Amino acid sequence: MAFEHYIRSGQKMLRCGYTTGTCAALAAAGAARLLLTGQAPETLSLLTPKGWTVEVCPQGLALTESGAVCSVQKDGGDDADVTHGMLVTAAVSRSDQPGIAIDGGEGVGRVTRPGLDQPVGAAAINHVPRQMIARAVEAVCREAGYAGGLQVVISIPGGRERAQKTFNPLLGIEGGLSVLGTSGIVEPMSEQAIVDTIGVEIRQAAQSGRRLILTPGNYGADFLKAHGLDGLGVPVVRCSNFIGDALDMAAAEGFKAVILAGHIGKLVKLAGGIMNTHSRQADCRCELFCAHAAVAGASQALCARLMEAATTDACIALLEEEHLSQPVLASLTAAAQRQVQRRAGEAFQAGVILFSNVYETLGVSPQARAIIDTWRNSHHEG
Repeated sequence: MAFEHYIRSGQKMLRCGYTTGTCAALAAAGAARLLLTGQAPETLSLLTPKGWTVEVCPQGLALTESGAVCSVQKDGGDDADVTHGMLVTAAVSRSDQPGIAIDGGEGVGRVTRPGLDQPVGAAAINHVPRQMIARAVEAVCREAGYAGGLQVVISIPGGRERAQKTFNPLLGIEGGLSVLGTSGIVEPMSEQAIVDTIGVEIRQAAQSGRRLILTPGNYGADFLKAHGLDGLGVPVVRCSNFIGDALDMAAAEGFKAVILAGHIGKLVKLAGGIMNTHSRQADCRCELFCAHAAVAGASQALCARLMEAATTDACIALLEEEHLSQPVLASLTAAAQRQVQRRAGEAFQAGVILFSNVYETLGVSPQARAIIDTWRNSHHEG
């Protein structure tokens, strides 16, 4: 059954899809239901983190010698990627251990480098999909009155071959695809449509004043909420990878103070003057860490390791081993601040905040601190 959720892109309506994480959770719930109740569900339904319900027909639902299996076909909507149309399969079996244990099987990659969402050796099933899988299976257990443990193994037939078309081999994820998704939903949009949408949101934000917070996406929104920055009466606009375009539009709309807060995996690129942070445009994360570390006195051996790191969190871990993380992050923050202010010109005062999901706040430019202090004082007075 088709997933009938649409978003507007210019004059077109584009159909949304759902992530591999949603497929894995649906398949796990289907297999668990068959195993624990003996009943084969005709449809599977899941409320995604975005708040949209996905309902699908299961495929390959069957009992096995060790448990039950169920597959769900990935539907990328009108934003089809390399996983579109593939089957995501869950094998569920009873376990002597309590709780829901989740692992990857055929076609699901393994993490071989530190700094990714999962530890080295773990299946490349990110934390939000793992939560979705566990919650979906736990719901079935409650309905069936089952209090024992279960083992869930997610596989993607053909994933090993298809992963060669992704960034997984470069990131240190070997043997297959990743099971991903933070909202559970794939929202298709062309680049121009995204930029146009950001422009609309910035124009709307300008109606409430001349203060603005920009952040690339969900991670930034979560960070702002956790630190109370979304409660200062300042509108927050998600600008995706289009940092430069968003800064230009903020200038055009007459904003006077703008904070840019984002995950260092994206915003470290600003230190090199890269204003479109999508990996298709440029990826100099390790090179920037290496350059700033060299200036801070890093050894040639450390620089070589930084150049081979899979992620920015892995870079930070290497710097901490040599007690260089503080000066390097301060240098990167200052460079990003300079580039953002250069793009803003005289139009507005800008401030930069860098963070990581692992290390939390990594860098706050003095300009950002001054802007936030002003906002907090005016918010308290109001």
